Amino acid sequence: MRMRVAKENSLRFLLSILCLFGAFGTGAADDVDLLLINGNVYTVNEKQPQAEAIAAKHHRIVFVGSNTDAKKFHAKQVVDLAGKTVVPGLTDSHCHIFGIGEREMRLNLEGTNTREDFLSKVKERVAQTARGKWIEGRGWIETFWKPPSFPRREELDKIAPDNPIYLTRADGHASVVNSAALKLAKIDNHTPDPFGGQILKTNGEPNGMLLDNAQDLVAKNIPPPSEAEREQAFLTGIDREIKLGWCEIQNAGSHYDDVDLMKKQFDAGKVKLRFVNCIYGPGADAQRFLKGGATIDAYDHHFTQRTIKVIFDGALGSRGAALLKPYSDKPETSGYLTEKPEKLRPMFEEALRRGIQVETHAIGDRANRTILDLYEAAFKAIPPNKRKIDNPRWRVEHAQIVDLADIPRFARLQVIPSMQPSHAISDLFFAPARLGMDRLAGAYAWQSFLKSGAIICGGSDAPVERGEPMIEFYAACTRKSIKGESGEGWHPEQAVSREDALKMFTTWPAFAAFEENDKGKIDIGMLADFTVLSADIMKIPPPEILKTHCAMTIVGGEVVFDSQTGR
Repeated sequence: MRMRVAKENSLRFLLSILCLFGAFGTGAADDVDLLLINGNVYTVNEKQPQAEAIAAKHHRIVFVGSNTDAKKFHAKQVVDLAGKTVVPGLTDSHCHIFGIGEREMRLNLEGTNTREDFLSKVKERVAQTARGKWIEGRGWIETFWKPPSFPRREELDKIAPDNPIYLTRADGHASVVNSAALKLAKIDNHTPDPFGGQILKTNGEPNGMLLDNAQDLVAKNIPPPSEAEREQAFLTGIDREIKLGWCEIQNAGSHYDDVDLMKKQFDAGKVKLRFVNCIYGPGADAQRFLKGGATIDAYDHHFTQRTIKVIFDGALGSRGAALLKPYSDKPETSGYLTEKPEKLRPMFEEALRRGIQVETHAIGDRANRTILDLYEAAFKAIPPNKRKIDNPRWRVEHAQIVDLADIPRFARLQVIPSMQPSHAISDLFFAPARLGMDRLAGAYAWQSFLKSGAIICGGSDAPVERGEPMIEFYAACTRKSIKGESGEGWHPEQAVSREDALKMFTTWPAFAAFEENDKGKIDIGMLADFTVLSADIMKIPPPEILKTHCAMTIVGGEVVFDSQTGR
């Protein structure tokens, strides 16, 4: 690993020299492709924390400094930022790109804050849908409903007796279906719960709620989308991400069949942002990936695939997250694991041998402890001298509820917690009831992780959350709802500084993706990725962060979105 990093540092130094002297082209040394001036630039670079101007040539940065020194450059394109704030290109370390697009294309139930509103939107879609056709939607969450209870099939049956319905909770770990969907799936009062899932029942009869792996019993009966629909979902998601200011996304799971579809869009020039993909495992997709090896775009990092994604438990909201002790508001359950540990062990060891990164969804404290145990066992079974990469930078996605004794293990094992700040401010309203006050000490414990020596790569988990970078940044440094609310026992001391919040979406995701020599800072030789913001998020009052928008997205020195033109 140290040898590889040294080689990459040497390469970046050489690129810097070549860029500065115009060796990549026939123009003069002071000819550049893009020149940004009059900016309020936060470099996330200790040697030069702030600047006014940046120049880029051949996709990389060749100058960072003052407006005065920038006058020597002759640029193909000059952008006067007029005081706008520039940060290194923001990275969403955890999102689901197809889900983002599908949310825009299907029945979007986000923001249905009452049961009546939820049912009204479903009823409206039923009226627009031919009899017998499936109705799919996502985004509902019952937290604010009165009472805050899950919807039931009987409610859907009244408005949709002739259409099978499948509506997924915002977290993706629970769905409600109607009787027509249950009938097609042949689910009745005798159907057993699958491993890692639950068919919720009332008086012994299925009530329409399916948790985690039980969702598959119905979902497998839904006609799959066409290739054209999948392409549309992918490109719709990409378009939304670019307009929000994300320069890179780390896609938290895809099936191998989607890889060719995604690469096709990249080859056609339809995708401008950088993309780090991972393949779901265990299973046939993961085995195919392990056999074929990683796809590493070492030159410009437009499409990289080197990671396996495991889903190890459910979600807190639907009480599927695996806890060490029972739920405070439902003592008969402590959640469940969605994969058998013995099934993961051989895959983890093979991944270490082949230099494949692993990231695992773990929300509950039992899931986090168990996955750390499995990671540690794999690291001991395959020592550094038998690995392709000595520090594999394995990750735990979410790490939402962690026993205090387990927090230091992340740094000790060099495991990266990949966390989504908006989860803390969304879960604020129900986590105390689910967990009780004692367990909140290890909930969304960002400062505790940082103080233990870990880094945190920040993401949004869209479409579970809205996926907006300013909401994530605000949540990380305020630990309050978007209305400024906090709650009893919510540990405000776990909020991070604005400097660390920025690192969560720049330098630390770059490290987590093995890209620290190319991305995450504004420095000579780095890729010319910038997010231009309408306000100075490092200084303005916290509520104004939420009003800040992306003014411009720049990837590889190319302006790929400008809010003034909408393109």
